Amino acid sequence: MKPISLVRQQFDSLGYPNHPVTTSQIRRVSAQVFRQLESKDIESVLEQCEILLATQDWACGVVAYDWAFRVRKQYTEATFEVFERWLFTYIKGWGDCDDFCTHAFGELLAQNNALFPRVLQWVEHPNFAVQRSAAVILIYPINKGRDSGLKPLLVADKLMGSDHHLVQKGYGWMLKVLSRHQPQMVIDYLRLKHKQMPRTAFRYAIEKLDKTTKSQLMSLN
Repeated sequence: MKPISLVRQQFDSLGYPNHPVTTSQIRRVSAQVFRQLESKDIESVLEQCEILLATQDWACGVVAYDWAFRVRKQYTEATFEVFERWLFTYIKGWGDCDDFCTHAFGELLAQNNALFPRVLQWVEHPNFAVQRSAAVILIYPINKGRDSGLKPLLVADKLMGSDHHLVQKGYGWMLKVLSRHQPQMVIDYLRLKHKQMPRTAFRYAIEKLDKTTKSQLMSLN
């Protein structure tokens, strides 16, 4: 049986799509079917992922991005071409953006920081979800301490002109994560940019700072 048929069979057993299911339920299906794949070679797995993504079904997307992450030990620079094509073709909202970029795509960037200039180009993309991805993809490498070749503040600079609230929340989230690891860098940046930064992004960015610092920064606005 083809992988997508196995996935659909498991979805049917959950009553999906006629009945609501949780992301954790879909991830369990994903793990179960992945174990049954005849080939775990990255080319074969990513081909199956694309078939799932082409359905434009939320649950199939969750499975596809999970499988892509499961073959992370086989990533190469060429994997970027595949992932970027998926980003431009299939990512339409913040949910898919965050799922893909905080796992599979984020891991690829963590493995190869030299890909950052290509990520930076996404800030010019007409799709807000792709613009958001330019910030969100940095979250995984930052959290893993594998971000020495990345420039999160440059991404924030380039996205600051966006009036889309989900883009603002995206780079605000990135700055919030960065503040856990390099708080002074973020504090200095926010002091410098507080007049230009939209309130939505600013509030996200300060969320994890200590109460005193947060109050001081809020008083600037």
